[in-house]
Amino acid sequence: MTTRIDKRFAALKAEGRAGLVTFTTAGDPDYDTSLQLLKALPRAGADVIEMGMPFSDPMADGPAIQASSQRALKAGQTMKKTLAMVREFRAGDQDTPLVLMGYYNPIYVYPVDAFIKDCVEAGVDGLIVVDVPPEEDDELCIPALAAGLNFIRLATPTTDAKRLPAVLRNTSGFVYYVSIAGITGTKAPDASEVHAQVARIKGQTDLPVAVGFGVKTPEQARTIADGADGVVVGSALVEIIRDNLDGDGKGAGGTTEKVAGLVERLAAALREPQSAAVK
Repeated sequence: MTTRIDKRFAALKAEGRAGLVTFTTAGDPDYDTSLQLLKALPRAGADVIEMGMPFSDPMADGPAIQASSQRALKAGQTMKKTLAMVREFRAGDQDTPLVLMGYYNPIYVYPVDAFIKDCVEAGVDGLIVVDVPPEEDDELCIPALAAGLNFIRLATPTTDAKRLPAVLRNTSGFVYYVSIAGITGTKAPDASEVHAQVARIKGQTDLPVAVGFGVKTPEQARTIADGADGVVVGSALVEIIRDNLDGDGKGAGGTTEKVAGLVERLAAALREPQSAAVK
């Protein structure tokens, strides 16, 4: 089965460029603003969308994304509302791949079978669940794959040659390479080290490799893109949302435009010829 993710990365390969993968948290800072943002991202140049499932203890995330989860939960975001957002997004966009990213606990209590069924019905294309290891694939990964969802794994700087085959075994869609050891949005990646690690992963799989954690500027995105199939930007977008809250903690006027503006600049950088310097 060919998914939207497969089709999008095939199209990007044909264009000869890396894709822009954006991350925002569902319901941050409120449902309406978050949905407006979601709809604006493809128009601004996002090739693949990752949407965070808010969780009270997002241990892999840095302060900016942790705070985005807290804002969303405080505003009343639930898993059912997150899937409702996907349905509303799909009403106007049948092409852009959308991946839900987060932690297993909210899926477990949903519970799993109903979650997978509702994801497929809503129009979700893939899952990234950072705290379910390959040893537990029967819990979520295998049922998700059987339902036609891509299951995307994270590889990290500490994923050695012995561990990598287990990480790749049931991965589909793309591999998410975590460019730094640590949490999201706290350090800048070393491009040469990232390129070497991506090449190592590509030696073991035909899947596209997208690089995230720490990429914030068009310049960084362009540099990382030279050795990757996709570049993931999350904290930089979430920080714009944080910096544009009104007195009630909701999205102030112009939030969507400011986030879209950065996405446009990132997308433009990735569409430049690889030899070109980022302006």
